[in-house]
Amino acid sequence: MPQRHVVQMSTSHASYGVCVLGTEVFLDTRRSTPKGATSFDVHATSAVTVHIIHSPMTNPMINSRWPLDPDIEVVVTIDVTSRTVNDNKVKISYYGREGNELSVAWLYLTCVDVSLDVDLNRNGRVKSKGKDKAKWTWGPDGQGAVLLVNCDRDSPGAGGTDSGQVDIRTTADLQDMSVMLLRTQGPSAIFAEYQVVLHVPESDADKVRVFHAIRSDSHPHYKPVLGPDKLSYVLDHVGGGENIFYVEGLAFPDVGFSGLVSFSASLVEVPHENSLGTPIFTDTVVFRMAPWIMTPNTQQPMEVFVCSIQRGSDTNEVFLEGLQVLLKKANCKLTICSEVETRSDRWIQDELEFGYVEAPHKTFPVVFDSPRNRGLKDFAFKKILGPDFGYVTREPPGRVITSLDSFGNLDVSPPVTVRGKEYPLGRILIGSPLPWASGRRMSKAVRDFLYAQKVQAPVEIYSEWLSVGHVDEFLTFVPAYDRKGFRLLLASPNACYKLFKEKQRQGHGEATQLVGLKGTERRSIDEILADESLKNDNRHVQRCIDWNRDLLKQELGLSEQDIIDIPQLFILNGSRADALFPDMVNMLVLGRHLGIPKPFGPLVGGQCCLEERVRALLEPLGLTCTFIDDYFSYHVLSGDVHCGTNVRRKPFAFKWWHMVP
Repeated sequence: MPQRHVVQMSTSHASYGVCVLGTEVFLDTRRSTPKGATSFDVHATSAVTVHIIHSPMTNPMINSRWPLDPDIEVVVTIDVTSRTVNDNKVKISYYGREGNELSVAWLYLTCVDVSLDVDLNRNGRVKSKGKDKAKWTWGPDGQGAVLLVNCDRDSPGAGGTDSGQVDIRTTADLQDMSVMLLRTQGPSAIFAEYQVVLHVPESDADKVRVFHAIRSDSHPHYKPVLGPDKLSYVLDHVGGGENIFYVEGLAFPDVGFSGLVSFSASLVEVPHENSLGTPIFTDTVVFRMAPWIMTPNTQQPMEVFVCSIQRGSDTNEVFLEGLQVLLKKANCKLTICSEVETRSDRWIQDELEFGYVEAPHKTFPVVFDSPRNRGLKDFAFKKILGPDFGYVTREPPGRVITSLDSFGNLDVSPPVTVRGKEYPLGRILIGSPLPWASGRRMSKAVRDFLYAQKVQAPVEIYSEWLSVGHVDEFLTFVPAYDRKGFRLLLASPNACYKLFKEKQRQGHGEATQLVGLKGTERRSIDEILADESLKNDNRHVQRCIDWNRDLLKQELGLSEQDIIDIPQLFILNGSRADALFPDMVNMLVLGRHLGIPKPFGPLVGGQCCLEERVRALLEPLGLTCTFIDDYFSYHVLSGDVHCGTNVRRKPFAFKWWHMVP
């Protein structure tokens, strides 16, 4: 509803006031009505529009005068800013019963314009005079500006992220901020009696910082004016023109913070120097903090990270050679992190997750550092955080960390539609215990953060049945060029037993697994199929995976045609399961090129029957399978290819603000 303010009219002296372009000014005539008056009329200069608000029962009299009914209101608006002070006049004349003029009340109005403007239409340009600026709405036709959390490090000497600095140290930092313009127009003399104040609600002040671009000599100076310890800022020397502000985000959406922040500019009447003043007009704009967004396997890979391990008996040189073959095929950049940098921690998937943030004017990658905090604890902060590469982390209070806090236990699906609801950025998958069970769980601080981003509504699936307890041990997504554009791959004991029985029937029961691996227990197909204890273990595992299969079909809108079963056996260690041989779904997905743990399955006709079956399942989709030996460097240490690598991927083309969560 348009704002309006009240001006008291008087017949004993002229009244003076200021109004803002296009806003309503309510003329309070009650106190100025002379005794004996029964009617009135209103006249004004050309720029003033007079509105008489009345009930349907009240009509003007024959001579265009209005009866002095208590339900009548007089409202004026002005649609041209004043050139000089008091250049708009309003005259109210009061008449007695005989039609005689009893007295006159004069009002002199000066019209100014005060407008706070942002990139309302989310097209990278600040729009002036938008409607409903105080609302933020989702969807392709939505409106409201976007703010980035300034979580990269453009300043080389800074210790942490740029958001931790209270000043701007490099102009590159301005690109990570959103522009807000405060436009004022009107006679400069009037601003001696009226202040223009920029302010932020106390609840939002610790989430943002605002800098005023002030030109001094030849170069601009960026003055911090609003933020955690500053709720308001009075502009000096206001006249006609535009003040440029840069708004910096300090906090991602999280528990207790929806991501919305507002700023207001108020025109305040200040009767004398020490008075607090009263606002006669306020213009408000709203920003939403850009969420942290994960990228699924279907997004184009840009860079693969892996740790080099050269010390000890479990070096990964053989693994790195296999990985380099894959990277050449995929034509993708490989970054090998030194053992000094990683402090001999090879599990880079578990330490961090690459995502990004996006505003209409800027997109940059942001690494989410898990609270796992082993050898790679400082790697993301020290080696990845930098110019246009952001950093975020969440540490649970009390620091009680379990294996489920590692980010091998965090994944995201490709875009899906579920019962008519679209998830154009996919849905986050978090491994958890069963909904009704106690047990290890990803820490609340991390889960709360993921849920609060809103644009990739998380699904908690059941992973606690595994010794390590990560979702990447039994599922992955691969791109496909038909149907939904992807397939869900699930580890499947049933598929493995089916394959081995098939080979046994064909007379290959004596074919053994793990050929060529020193110091391993080789078992034939016949021996595996005869092992009742192993069968029982895998019946249990299959039930756990089937529970997830049904949940994922429901929560991701999948059918059986969207799922491929990858042969895999597990073995129980106490009450929890480990992969019996390298876990093939724990793969690296680089476009159509897959880096799959080499399973060392039974050799039939000189070929690994497990590799042969996986190729038969995946190559018809246009995918190529490269099997990488990770047996001694990862598998025997309870992980595989995916656990030992990490991928930074291209952001979605889809703009997150176009969705409706």
